[in-house]
Amino acid sequence: MELRTIIKAFGFLLLLIFGIPGNIFICLQFMYLKIMERKLLTNNMILTVLCFFNFLVLFSRVIPQSLSAVGVEDLLNDTECKLVIYTYRVSRAMSICVTSLLSCHQCIIIAPMKHIWIPLKQNGAQRVKVIILAFWIMNLSTYPFFVLNANARKNVTTSVYTLHLIYCDTDFLNYRSYIINGLFYAIRDFVCVTAMILASGYMVCILIYHEQHMRKMMNEYRSQRRLARYKASRAVVLLVVMYVVLFGLDNSLWIYTLTLADVSPDMNDIRIFLASSYAALSSLLIITTNPKLQLSWLFCHKQRPYQISLEG
Repeated sequence: MELRTIIKAFGFLLLLIFGIPGNIFICLQFMYLKIMERKLLTNNMILTVLCFFNFLVLFSRVIPQSLSAVGVEDLLNDTECKLVIYTYRVSRAMSICVTSLLSCHQCIIIAPMKHIWIPLKQNGAQRVKVIILAFWIMNLSTYPFFVLNANARKNVTTSVYTLHLIYCDTDFLNYRSYIINGLFYAIRDFVCVTAMILASGYMVCILIYHEQHMRKMMNEYRSQRRLARYKASRAVVLLVVMYVVLFGLDNSLWIYTLTLADVSPDMNDIRIFLASSYAALSSLLIITTNPKLQLSWLFCHKQRPYQISLEG
């Protein structure tokens, strides 16, 4: 096996090792907290949804890519190709939409109590589930083209407007459908990323103001509550920065490939790696910055021996 193939397989395997257990752990821990405490903060509910779709991204994209890297051929048939591609496209779209929602929601939480923010603060949390459901319906309904035109790779001639996705091909048939699909998804991603950047920029301004005036706060209890909110805001900002950096690198490579007459498979592999890295790395960031996850982890590993000793 060539060194290039080994490095590629190892890279995708790392994404699976860190990403799939990490996202499953977050989903299970928040579900456990929901059952035990009978409530879940809105931010943590959004994170649960985000990790679920990130898990689907890794499952539908990185696992086939890893198997392809180690030489497994003809893994999927036509029906499986349609299912895998549709799952990946919807999950990736939900990942960017939910990340944008998370940043906007956290921005509203820490915004000052001004007249313009009060209605959003009062009703924002109640409408989060409706917004997530609306995102899901929108993304489910915008990808039927991939299902209808996705097939397993075969030794047949396809049009020049065909996306080659590991084991599957998606043929757009003509230039118009190719451009319309690409333009719609690019606009959606641009709107979501712009919302992330604006919300994160506003949060950074508030965090800087908070650092400068933290000593002037007189109410200790209120200060502690605000401090917890600001820590959560820092975590969301880091999450957004991670997404924007990886999104920017991925799209920069994509724009570069448009200038090439013949795109090498290695270039596509790098793009896939960058596009999938957020689904894996975000779980590590969430675990290390979310106090609820850390406390539940300590409870499971430290409190259990203590309870046994009491029973003895």
